[in-house]
Amino acid sequence: MNPRPSNRGQLSLLEDPSVSTQGSDRHQLAAIAAGFDAARLTQARRLAGLTKKAVAAELGVSPVAVSQWEAGATSPRPDNISHLADVLDVLPPFFSAGRPYARLDGASAHFRSLRRTPATQRDKAIAYTEQVWELAHALEKRVQLPPVDLPSLPADVLEDPCAPEAAARMLREHWKVQEGPIAHLVRTMETRGIIVTLSPFAGAATATVDAFSTSHLDRPVVVLTPDRANDVYRHRFTAAHELGHLVMHGEVATGDPQQEKEADRFAAEFLTPSAQITPRLPARLDLKVLEQLSAEWGVSVESLIYRCREVGAVSDASYRRAYQRLNQLRKLNLFRPTPVEGYSGEIPILLTRAFELAEANGLSLKDLAAELSLKLPRLRLLLGEPTTRPELHLVND
Repeated sequence: MNPRPSNRGQLSLLEDPSVSTQGSDRHQLAAIAAGFDAARLTQARRLAGLTKKAVAAELGVSPVAVSQWEAGATSPRPDNISHLADVLDVLPPFFSAGRPYARLDGASAHFRSLRRTPATQRDKAIAYTEQVWELAHALEKRVQLPPVDLPSLPADVLEDPCAPEAAARMLREHWKVQEGPIAHLVRTMETRGIIVTLSPFAGAATATVDAFSTSHLDRPVVVLTPDRANDVYRHRFTAAHELGHLVMHGEVATGDPQQEKEADRFAAEFLTPSAQITPRLPARLDLKVLEQLSAEWGVSVESLIYRCREVGAVSDASYRRAYQRLNQLRKLNLFRPTPVEGYSGEIPILLTRAFELAEANGLSLKDLAAELSLKLPRLRLLLGEPTTRPELHLVND
């Protein structure tokens, strides 16, 4: 079940530009105040999960002053720059204009659980994605990442009632994985140039954020969260769900519940094509048989039970009884979920590998943090914690 090797998944070294590491002296703070980037303040505040009122209280200024700073109407004094950096846990140069910046808004991202995701957490998630893009952009100055390989679907396919299933089949064909299970789904997405991250960027609140994606950047970004990684099959379905958004909903406004249903249908067809899985489904809902199929195809038993009903293999009554039986067995600590740890092909590593290659050729973590004006813990969070250290080969240009 190993994916076919492809040069698209390899990284090649580019020229390493010089990195400036400035000190935070009085002259620097004055220069930052003179070239203050209001959008950076908004990003840092949202990442910190603070309101304008809370930031104002920490600095001893009025909320109106903070609002004016974020609106670009006025700029903070040099001493306020230093205090802002402390409160928002960034380096003072973070607020300087002139660095590459990808701006996103709430309409640019598909949230898996939009209705139960508070606006503050959506803002935090979007700000996090902006920083993921900045990290990828900085690494791409040194390392050649795989090109983005997502096909554009014809209008007649997108307008068809069976569009999600057709889109899934077309993507399988485009990626040359028409037959059988898709092993290493996350790794497959990364080799097609999609940035995937798995990080507790919002702490305990990642359970409400769930997962989200955006195609409104020059590289699509999929953000998966640790609460779904406690079950590798749920994690894979979530990744496939977000992939469905990237393929089908890149040019449409987000927030429509119908899009979430379509992404689920895409994920089911992409992971378990009906033409291939239907002959394998048991005539009776035998949980032992479904457990074997679950391990083979990399999807949950719940997903297969639903698939049985979806393709018309069982009645609604049999479907409900199977779910009830499975829930009873789970309460007895049977059919336990399997965490994603140990499944290296389902843990994102593209950004980590890119940094490791750049690091082997002279870039230090400290230099990269200085370039991005981030503290080291934040940079490590963006890079992710690698569980494997894969062997790397430079690609000759």
